[in-house]
Amino acid sequence: MSSGTTSVDEARNALGKRLRELRLAANLSGKQLAELLSWVGSKVSKLENGKQNPTDDDIHAWTTATKAEDQAVGLLAALHNLEQQHAEWQRVLKSGMKAHQLTLSQMDEKTKFYRSFENTVIPGLVQTPEYARSLFARVVMLYGTPNDIDEAVGARMRRQEMLYRSDKRFHFVLTEAALRYRLVSTDTMLGQLDRLMAITTMRNIKLGIIGFGTQYVTDPRHGFWILDDHLVRFESYSAEINLRQPQEIELYAGVFERLATVASYGSAARAIISGIMRELAEEAESSGS
Repeated sequence: MSSGTTSVDEARNALGKRLRELRLAANLSGKQLAELLSWVGSKVSKLENGKQNPTDDDIHAWTTATKAEDQAVGLLAALHNLEQQHAEWQRVLKSGMKAHQLTLSQMDEKTKFYRSFENTVIPGLVQTPEYARSLFARVVMLYGTPNDIDEAVGARMRRQEMLYRSDKRFHFVLTEAALRYRLVSTDTMLGQLDRLMAITTMRNIKLGIIGFGTQYVTDPRHGFWILDDHLVRFESYSAEINLRQPQEIELYAGVFERLATVASYGSAARAIISGIMRELAEEAESSGS
């Protein structure tokens, strides 16, 4: 969603523009700067045009080569802000998945109202240990991260303790597809669906299910979280995206509201979940026989 990543693109382009200005002020062509730094010629162009994020070392090398060392601190601050907005998984998970769960826990302490839309997976805050374990195993396989699955599952389960705090509210909206995708074993999914049935009775949690027969007013393009009114977070294959600009939060809040409006709640939501549970149980019994 191009409108959803505007601030990330703007930040990356702004950083590239500042680097270009330093190069031009030093009367260096892109080719000359690349030669000075022993870089391939295309790297200078990619950095200046926002096609590649620089590293801290790149910033220091660039400011040294352009005799603008006094600009390094400001450029590094801009880079680190960009890294918070577009947090690449290879960097975020380099210390393991438990560390990322602990980082999320720090945000949990400040957040009072969670809104979550998911079209493919069950939200982490309501996952069973078995479901979470299966998904974390995929993370290890996809990114080659340290295998700290047990510790990550434990950290996620401890985060879920806040579901029982009276000062926090949660509104989850899931598509029926998220309940049917074969991402985990049948037994694991049955346990997960039973967990969803249980949370529909909790006073501070609102769970909506958008059934397959629903007429959408907004397409379910990707899952996302809205934390209070100050942060939108969603995931791509390569990164965790964090949006903080008011217009972006307003956009996603409107999308969430339109998706929530067509969802089924209460007994209607439980009927969808129980129907899927019956189908899975019959399938498991049939395959077992």
